[in-house]
This record gives sequence, C-alpha cells and structure tokens, in this order.
Amino acid sequence: MSISKVLRAIVPIVAVVVALAGAAAAQTYPSRPIKLIVPVTAGGPLDTLARLTADKITAKLGQPVIVENRPGGGMSIGARSVAFAEPDGYTLLWASSSTLCVMPLLYPNLDFDPKNFVPVAEVATLPHFLVIAAQVPAKTAQEFAAYARANPGKLNYGASLGTSSHLMGAAFAKQANADITFVPYKGAASTITDLLGGHTHFTVETLMVLKSLIDEGKLRPLGVSSRTRWPGTPEVPTMVEAGFPNFPGDSFNGVVAPPGTPAAIVDKLNAAINEGMKTDDVTAKMNQLVVFPRFGSPADFAAEIAAQRPVWADMIKIAGAKIE
Repeated sequence: MSISKVLRAIVPIVAVVVALAGAAAAQTYPSRPIKLIVPVTAGGPLDTLARLTADKITAKLGQPVIVENRPGGGMSIGARSVAFAEPDGYTLLWASSSTLCVMPLLYPNLDFDPKNFVPVAEVATLPHFLVIAAQVPAKTAQEFAAYARANPGKLNYGASLGTSSHLMGAAFAKQANADITFVPYKGAASTITDLLGGHTHFTVETLMVLKSLIDEGKLRPLGVSSRTRWPGTPEVPTMVEAGFPNFPGDSFNGVVAPPGTPAAIVDKLNAAINEGMKTDDVTAKMNQLVVFPRFGSPADFAAEIAAQRPVWADMIKIAGAKIE
C-alpha cells in the first residue's frame, strides 16, 4: 500500500479519535475554575457585560468563572494570552467587533491570527453615541463639524486605541473634513473623565457608559451609530440622519475560545451562556445597560463575525485610521 493511501486511511481515524477525546473531556468539563480574559480595563461596558456573563456561566456549570482584565495594545495583549492558551475550555476571551474585526487590520504584524479563535456565543450588541461636553458650542452633529472646521488642529477626541469608538471618532473627523487629533486611552472611564474635564472635546461610546451623564446635562448626544434611533432617546438622530452616512451599526460582544478547543466543550459553554442570559434578571439588566441581547449557536456567531469584517475594513479605509 502506498504512503498516500495509508495517510488517507489514517486521517479519518485520527479525526474520530480527536472527536471522541473532545466528547469525553466535555463530560467532566468543567472540573476547575474557568478564566475569562477581558482585554480592557475594569468598569467599562465590555467589562460589565463580561462579568454578567461570567456569573451566568458559573451558575449553570457549577465552577467559578474568574474575570481577569488584561488591557493594552489595542486589546491585543489580552487576546494574545488566550490565543496561546491551552484549548481545554478553561481560558476564554471576551471578544468584540474591535477584537475580532478591527484589531487584525490595524495590527498587521500580530504573532497570532484573531480569525483562528473559536466562536462560542454572541451575547449582545451595543449602540454607540457621539457626545460632546456640555460647554462645547454645538447642538447638532453638523454644527459640531462646522465648529471643528473653524478650529483646525485645536480639537481632539479620546477613545481606547483600535476600538470601534476610535474608528467611529476617526470616521466623524474624516466625514466632517476637520483636523481633529486622536488621543488614546486604556478604557472608557479615563476617556470620559478627560472629556468632562475639558481635555478632549468629543468621544463615541456606548449609552451604558454615557446615560447618567447625558441625563445630568454634562454631556450632549449628537447622534447614535445604529440604523434606528434608540427607543430610550428618541430625540437623538442616527448618524445617518445627521448627515454622516458611512457609520457602521452596533458592535457585537461575546465569548470565544483558543484555536483547537473541542466542539463538545464549545457547545456546552454555548448552551450555558444562552440559558443563563435568557433569564428575567439578565433581561432587566440588559435594558438597564442599553444593549441588545443576542442568542444563537457558535455557527451563528461565526457568521456574524464574518459579516462584520468587511464592514470594519471599509470603516478603516474611510477613516484613514492607522496605528503609528
């Protein structure tokens, strides 16, 4: 028998053995604590959602899920730690459009490929609002664009490097034809602090971060990135309605696993997340956080990721965004 025939005979056997091993591992999984890496600082919207999800996985699977924040490098530091982790289901990544779609485009020299992460479950999508400090003399996005053009090089905006907020801010500056400087931050909390302090002039963030400050009149919303107005703020136009048509829709968030994680373990995690996040208390919390819940299979999440990649690639081109 030729070597090629031997290999053809062996490959299916190996595949069966691997599948059986994964199924066996899933039967006892999890037998120890699980680590969920969040690639941003604690306290922001991604961290809040991640911790909510971790609590539900803990409740469903009976093992503690420990959230570990590893910010920096445009989310690449935390993502890299999961990319090279053992594919046994005990190290997971809280991922977003920024991590899976934006980061590989802005950081072409990464020593890992975000496309190789194994999608586990999509959890939520987040609308983003463009806001300015209350003292900035503008009432609409077009007025703010005109103000920025009248003050070239004098305005700036803050966001976490390589995130959807960063790109949306860059896209606004590009479409406004204004010279606005980007200031990178490690998380939403410090971004908002400097905006309120007058060190920056606008940002694009989720309403979960901004709502109380908007309600208090400290920040003024000029537009929302989603294709429809947010029901809780019907007076705020979409960015398309405001005259900025090339903004993407809501960004996704969910859980992914290291490359090679067995399908049986992924399916077990997916079921735990979907069941846990459909409870009444989570629904109420999602409404409070101003996010849209999402449920589905690992394949559904993989399809969403694939669909969004060209959207963000176009966004980077439009914005002219790049990492120096």
